[in-house]
Amino acid sequence: MASHRITIRIPETLEQRLRSRSRIKGQTESDLVREALENYLGHSSKERSAYELAREAGLIGSVKRAPKDLSSNRRHFEGFGEPSSERKR
Repeated sequence: MASHRITIRIPETLEQRLRSRSRIKGQTESDLVREALENYLGHSSKERSAYELAREAGLIGSVKRAPKDLSSNRRHFEGFGEPSSERKR
């Protein structure tokens, strides 16, 4: 696929955020801008896993005051997947 170059002007604060995100994610600024445009326009060139989508949406680690071993301790799994009327109390 041929690529085309465009030039845009952005506020300094947006430029700082773009540079910071570029360093954090280890991607070029151009890659991040392309990804943002693909997401905005609804045509992503790559499929993302549910984990990636949840992470991007800020849903990973968003539960407050939950036990630290919530995902690994079997006692927290008791009744998981059962209708609430059938759960053991």
